[in-house]
Amino acid sequence: MTAPVVIVLAAGKGQRFRDSGGAVHKLDAPLHGNTVLGHVLQAVTASGLAWHLVRPEGGTAGMGESIAMGVRATADAAGWLILPGDLPLIQPDSLRRVARALSQKPVVVPYFHLQHGHPVGFRRDYFSALSLLHGDKGASVIVQDARKRDDILQLFLNDPGIVQDVDTVGDLHTIRVKTFSV
Repeated sequence: MTAPVVIVLAAGKGQRFRDSGGAVHKLDAPLHGNTVLGHVLQAVTASGLAWHLVRPEGGTAGMGESIAMGVRATADAAGWLILPGDLPLIQPDSLRRVARALSQKPVVVPYFHLQHGHPVGFRRDYFSALSLLHGDKGASVIVQDARKRDDILQLFLNDPGIVQDVDTVGDLHTIRVKTFSV
C-alpha cells in the first residue's frame, strides 16, 4: 500500500486563542524559535510522508470543510492522516506509525493514556465520506460509523504530542514550560 498523505489543517479562526489574550493567530504564535504551525510542519516533513497544508486565505466554514478541501486536493492519495496544525509536540514517528497501521484497518485512531488524539488515519475507502464533509463537525461522524463496522484500529502511542494542542495562551505557556524548561 502506498503511504497516505498528511492533511495539515490550518484554516481555523483561532478565536479561543485570541479571546485568551493572544496577539496573533495561534498557529503563528512563537514557540522556541519557530511558530506553533512551524513545529508541526517540521514533524510532518521529518516523518517522510507526503503532506498538504489547508490554509486558505480567509479560512473555511469549519473543520469539516477543511478536511474535505484537503482530501479533494489530494484525491489520488492512498489515504489521509488528518492532523490539526495546533499540535506542536507531535513526533514524526507517531505519524509514521499511524500511516503503517492503515494496512491493518481502514481507520486508525491514536490514543495517548486512553485519550483520543491525532492524526486520525483513513484509507482511500473513505474518500467519498471525507470529501463531502462540511461545517465544523470534522470527521467524528465518519469515525463513529466506522466503529460500528469494526473498521477501526485503536493505536496506543507513547507521544503526548498527539493530544497536547494549543487552544489558549495558557496552553502555549504550558507547552513552553513543560517541554523546554531546564
